[in-house]
Amino acid sequence: MTQDPFKEYIRAGEPEARERGYAWQTAIGLQAVDGLQPSQYLIDTAVRHIEGELTQEEVQQLLNSYYEQNRLHEDKTRTEEADKVSARIAALLGEPSFSFTPTEYVAIHRRLFTGIYKHAGKCRDYNITKKEWVLDGATVIYGSAGELKATLEYDLSQEQAYRYQWRSMDEIIRHLAVFVSRLWQIHVFGEGNTRTTAVFFIKYLRTLGFDVTNDIFARNSWYFRNALVRANYTDLRKGIYETTEYLELFLRNLLLGEEHELKNREIHIGNSPEKQDIRLEKRDIDKKKQDIGPNVLPLSSVTGRHYAALKAAFAETSVFGRADVIKVTGLSPSRASVLLKQLRLAGLIVPVAGQGKGKYRINSAL
Repeated sequence: MTQDPFKEYIRAGEPEARERGYAWQTAIGLQAVDGLQPSQYLIDTAVRHIEGELTQEEVQQLLNSYYEQNRLHEDKTRTEEADKVSARIAALLGEPSFSFTPTEYVAIHRRLFTGIYKHAGKCRDYNITKKEWVLDGATVIYGSAGELKATLEYDLSQEQAYRYQWRSMDEIIRHLAVFVSRLWQIHVFGEGNTRTTAVFFIKYLRTLGFDVTNDIFARNSWYFRNALVRANYTDLRKGIYETTEYLELFLRNLLLGEEHELKNREIHIGNSPEKQDIRLEKRDIDKKKQDIGPNVLPLSSVTGRHYAALKAAFAETSVFGRADVIKVTGLSPSRASVLLKQLRLAGLIVPVAGQGKGKYRINSAL
């Protein structure tokens, strides 16, 4: 959608119209994860539903009739899929009922894709790979076909056992990023995994008290998928590690109303934080040679956020090491080491002697 047909209803409409508008925004936006574009007919029909002229059942009936009458040509653009799945997502998001179970997860897939995929609501019985743009054509290692149900049950049981009490919002965001990335990585179905995961996740977030009525999914669904990919990919030879950093930025915008820039090119492995760190370190070396003063370097948005988290967690007199950084940021051990090195070279933290190897404190001189 180049122009948002639902904007006026969201901005000035009645509460019910506003909620329906957000549901349609999200539903249509999520089609982009598979490169699909809904038809103008679907958008016009959605507007009639938002205005209260049509019920969800009537929307479904109109779409079924429309495509029954327009089967003269093969739909090579998968517009029918985009239209019908959009309507089904909007309907699901408009329903308050939800159960946090493997059965619900599978049922959402069945409801979204019945009549579209033969395997709707069925776990795949074969292993898969998918070439990813964000990985330069490499693939995530998805769940093994023989273990899909067991893995799904395990992940959901682990989430059910997690206790959110006394957690900071940073910890909650990080935990949710890990949860949804692991859920998606299973890739229970042959197709439609991202859309199914997104709907299940949105409905789950609502049970946690989050008001997920905004346009973040609508405008950034492709970013969401790429962030899921990066959260599940490691290539030690290239110095690339799985990271939830990008998912966390997405969730902070979605759940906290923050306004981080979400750019797909920044997620691409060719623009990874590791390579950014290398470039920063080289510039820092040059500055040292020139002896021009304090080595405070510009940080990437992700690294800057980690520094802010460390600064908030540790007083200027506190001493911390890599294990503490891992606890605060959620980074892997190797990425925590890279972060410490970058912050030290930038002059933002300083080594502490007599406390053991690899101990630092925030530079209070800045």
